Amino acid sequence: MTLKPLDHSTSAISRRRKAAMIVQMMISDGGNLSLSQLPESLQELLTEELGAIRLVDRTTVASVAKEFTTQLEAVGMSAPGSRDNAINALSAHLTPALAERLREQTDSVRHGDHWPIVSALPVSRIIDIMTTESVEISAVTLSKLPVGKAAEVLTKTPGELARRITYAMSLTAKVTPDVVHRIGQSLAKNYATTADHAFENAPVQRLGAILNSTVAETREDLLEGLDSENPAFATDLRKAIFTFKDIPVRIKPADISACIRPVEAESLTRAIAAALADEGPLSAAAEFILGNVSQRMAAQMREDAEEIGAVKKADAETAMSAVTTAIRELAENGAIEFIDPDANDNE
Repeated sequence: MTLKPLDHSTSAISRRRKAAMIVQMMISDGGNLSLSQLPESLQELLTEELGAIRLVDRTTVASVAKEFTTQLEAVGMSAPGSRDNAINALSAHLTPALAERLREQTDSVRHGDHWPIVSALPVSRIIDIMTTESVEISAVTLSKLPVGKAAEVLTKTPGELARRITYAMSLTAKVTPDVVHRIGQSLAKNYATTADHAFENAPVQRLGAILNSTVAETREDLLEGLDSENPAFATDLRKAIFTFKDIPVRIKPADISACIRPVEAESLTRAIAAALADEGPLSAAAEFILGNVSQRMAAQMREDAEEIGAVKKADAETAMSAVTTAIRELAENGAIEFIDPDANDNE
């Protein structure tokens, strides 16, 4: 059989045909192409074009390959190429609120496919879907997630509920595309939209930070008032507050040395002296500190505290605040971890 050349000049070949030829060459050589990243319309056109190719002579193939290589070597940078791709590329580097708004403007969302937004939700947020929505909707959601993420979600979903959802997945074979589309649209609206907040932190955190810096009398007076007005909020607020007397119940004994290391010696001595003079929780906190350092250091700290004698109330507050501030900074930086005051109650 004599092969009739199609054309030795690549100028007579369309760009679409050249792309199809390059794809065929790479596939034939065992290349792994991520064609799924292309819009489905382009994937379909590429498939049709490749299907239209029958035989191509070697000279034409070599010419197309050389042209492709030349163009590839001339590329200095590969950019997203479209607004949608730019949004997807930058979303992890933008503020969450802006990234959210931009994702809602992508073609895929405007044209009705909301599942990419749902799939991009944090695992914790998807578990909210599992525990809030019906098992049927949860089953559809799980089916639309990447395999790895779906496995993680299923692992973190309560056992009995997870079993019901997996059974419901066996019944999703006859779910219509329209139903799946409407489910994705509803979930994106209810779970992927973040409301704008005037404050970065929750009320408990904001008020807790304020009360951490107030004098003890003011703090206790406000907490007593909240106990009668809003007991639940008062309870949460006490967990957010960390003062000197909380050291024995919130700090691990092994962390005490790290906790007092950043504190200036004079402030630490005054705090210990003032606390030891108290017969209540403050004294217990001082003894907790002294009991979890070396005997030599504890003896020296006691001796220094005795030499100082009585400490003025204002100076005592300042010194104890220096200790608790250093501890809170260590916790915020991850150097230590606070003990949950309710942990023992739940055991």
